[in-house]
Amino acid sequence: MDKLLVIRQPITDELDLLNKTLTETLHTSSPLMNEVIHTYLESKGKQIRPILVLLCAKLFGPVPRAAIDAAASLELLHNASLIHDDVVDESQKRRGLPTINHLYDNRIAVLTGDYFVSCALDCSVRTQQMAIVSSLGTLGRELARGEIDQLSNARTHRLDEEAYFEVIRRKTASLFYACMQLGALAAGAPEADVERLSQFGEKLGLCFQIKDDIFDYYEDKVIGKPTGNDLREGKITLPLIYAITHGTGAENEQMRALLSEEQLSTESVHTLIEYAKHEGGIEYAYETMRRIRNEAVALLEGFPASETLDALIAILDYTIEREK
Repeated sequence: MDKLLVIRQPITDELDLLNKTLTETLHTSSPLMNEVIHTYLESKGKQIRPILVLLCAKLFGPVPRAAIDAAASLELLHNASLIHDDVVDESQKRRGLPTINHLYDNRIAVLTGDYFVSCALDCSVRTQQMAIVSSLGTLGRELARGEIDQLSNARTHRLDEEAYFEVIRRKTASLFYACMQLGALAAGAPEADVERLSQFGEKLGLCFQIKDDIFDYYEDKVIGKPTGNDLREGKITLPLIYAITHGTGAENEQMRALLSEEQLSTESVHTLIEYAKHEGGIEYAYETMRRIRNEAVALLEGFPASETLDALIAILDYTIEREK
């Protein structure tokens, strides 16, 4: 059976209710906005993040209504950030389909993202839990800060694994941290369990971003992201950071010189990618994910065996094994 089907199995009914909630929340009297929203709903992806919220809540019993609204709020905030990112990056495709900014224009895309943020706030208030509203507010700040820090590192050509992890902790892992935190809060979980599950989410998010970064070292037209796209934007990710900081000799000096260039040519991008591969950068990234994966699974020790617990571990393994 498809691994995603196994993951969704414990919360099939809850996912149906979530998608109904998303459709109802986003509906508006504006024909143009409804057209744009329909485009989004047709390409909403695998919904890994709201699935995490619902699975986390289900660890403690039946999924409460607050968890549905929290999951909807988080999914809307996440997609608002993606819509805005596509404008900033001038992306033409996401998940293999045309982006809103490409189908319409930047003005409509930015306003749609803003509308999603407002709908996210509405959903969070419906939970009637200030801790959930506060968590989402913190998440919004972390996502923005992560993107700014990444741009800053790109401008200064900072080659630092610690700085890399700080960026992906904010721009990606904070979202997964919030998923687990929201699910646990909505279920009324004990504070210690909320923290353990939140940390699991963060480690899952780190693995997710590292795997995403690995994709950039290989050609894959399906995901709409050409090889070396991160490097062209000045973003230096874990495989190349490892290769540069652990390599020696004249070739390493040549790679460092390339990275100091204001604008990398296609040839330079290719050279750096091949260097990262040759110097063991990809293997190091996988080794790092496996280490983080084991740390994440250890955080789940003590929870009783269940289909839901198995699904959480399956998401972690799927994140590392996925091919797009």
